[in-house]
Amino acid sequence: MLASKFFMPTLKENPADAIVPSHIYLVRAGFIRPLAAGIYEYLPLGFRVLKKIENIIRKHMDNAGALELLLPILTPASLWKETGRWDVYGKELFRLKDRKDTDFALGPTHEETITDLVRKNVRSYKDLPLNFYQIQTKFRDEARPRYGLIRGREFIMKDGYSFDVSEEDAIKTYEVMKDAYHKIFKELGLDYLMVEADVGAIGGKFSHEFVVKVPSGEAHIVYCEKCGYAANVEAAKFHRHKLPPEPLLEKEKVYTPSIKSVEEVANFLKVPITKIVKTLIYKADEKDYVAVLIRGDIELNETKLTNHLKAIEVRLANPEELESLGIPEGFAGPIGLNIPILADKSVEDLHNFVVGANEKDYHYINVNIPRDFKIEGFYDFGTAKEGDPCPVCHSPLKETTGLEVGHIFLLGTKYSKAMNANFVDKDGKEKPIIMGCYGIGVSRLISAIVEQYHDDKGIIWPDNVAPFKIHILILNTKDEKAMEVGFDIYRKLKEKGVEVLLDERDISAGMKFKDADLLGIPHRIVIGKSLQEGKVEYQKRDGSIKDLVNLEDMDSLLKGLL
Repeated sequence: MLASKFFMPTLKENPADAIVPSHIYLVRAGFIRPLAAGIYEYLPLGFRVLKKIENIIRKHMDNAGALELLLPILTPASLWKETGRWDVYGKELFRLKDRKDTDFALGPTHEETITDLVRKNVRSYKDLPLNFYQIQTKFRDEARPRYGLIRGREFIMKDGYSFDVSEEDAIKTYEVMKDAYHKIFKELGLDYLMVEADVGAIGGKFSHEFVVKVPSGEAHIVYCEKCGYAANVEAAKFHRHKLPPEPLLEKEKVYTPSIKSVEEVANFLKVPITKIVKTLIYKADEKDYVAVLIRGDIELNETKLTNHLKAIEVRLANPEELESLGIPEGFAGPIGLNIPILADKSVEDLHNFVVGANEKDYHYINVNIPRDFKIEGFYDFGTAKEGDPCPVCHSPLKETTGLEVGHIFLLGTKYSKAMNANFVDKDGKEKPIIMGCYGIGVSRLISAIVEQYHDDKGIIWPDNVAPFKIHILILNTKDEKAMEVGFDIYRKLKEKGVEVLLDERDISAGMKFKDADLLGIPHRIVIGKSLQEGKVEYQKRDGSIKDLVNLEDMDSLLKGLL
């Protein structure tokens, strides 16, 4: 491809709204352009990269036995209402009506649509297993679209769905898909982690995320260097050491004037912060109140609480709501409460602890369960953090940020039961199909790769996803010899089927180098002043090689590159 005939509008300045490297360089190098908030156009360079990523994904999905299809983007609300997700999914779901006033949604994911397809066509265990995937545009009305392709309102996704006759078979399919995902991300050259994850709005029995380690990532991950345990903090567990028993002391109400925070209470009463138990009053789905107890040094994980309550969302009660329950702000406690009380496992072995007295300026000390109040049970509501003991081997956990690029779920019968997607087994009994689903953020992968492969000049594409493999720069286009040599190399590469970009534009050498650094094509042949000595320069974009090559050795160099 000749640069003079190609559309690659590079920019000298960083976009005003771009913060992360991938957003900056993909826009500046002419791979993408914004149309509206969270909506991007893929220019020819970006489209070439996108298709290469798609083909790597296709190869491994096909090798794993999955069948590619294409489902409608426009999905009827009736399907979403069957599973209850029309109401549960929230404002992220793009909703619209047709001319007959029928409700539709632009698909953010396709569990309902694929389940409808299967239930209409599967009758017997002989029709199973099935494993489908598609690569398609999705829509989510993100509250805060940002970081370019990392979080958009319109994006490209690979979503896959499996259907099996038993949970045992479904787990085997899940493992096959998990292995395919490892192969995909390894071939893309990404430094990533597979982590345990929350099932979220998709639902199901368990799930794993594939997270690329980048500073700009929105996923917060804890992991163990010793045993390999890794999880998103939304789902991460951590070990709580058992405390030794101690004699129970008499409960006592103490005066704590204007002392509210955990730290203030601990300092005032001269007790460790681990002896303070926070009583947090939550409202679930704007209906029911619940009290949650957790040790003073641990943060409550609202995702875990939401899942436990089977709620759509939870939030802390505001001061007016606390007052309606007879609780002064800052002094909430479990004793005498007339709402359900749940406790984190961190409270289970705690003795003689401190809680609010539900009375302004007072706390109770030497409180014990179940002597002083009753609870519904002890659960895992804590947020894991760096330094907490690993739940597997008890070594200190590490913390990092990452960018989620893949997510797989064992759905079980969540959708098949709701939509009556059944099959008749060998014994003639009707049973719900066991499902799994598997997503990859295809367009997000473009950003993920750039986040890990760039320097202060621009992108450094890995060979297998670069828009072109070789970039030829003719620095002086008025030099007939330089043009002849450049076009000769270009033709030889084209004849061998190599993707090559020849920059023969009539612009300065400095501009060509700046554009080349921005574009990040991995191999570069520079035809400049060294041509007077019968040489051209071969460079690798990552800076690892910069050699002068004799013209008579060019065929050997090109053969090596191929």
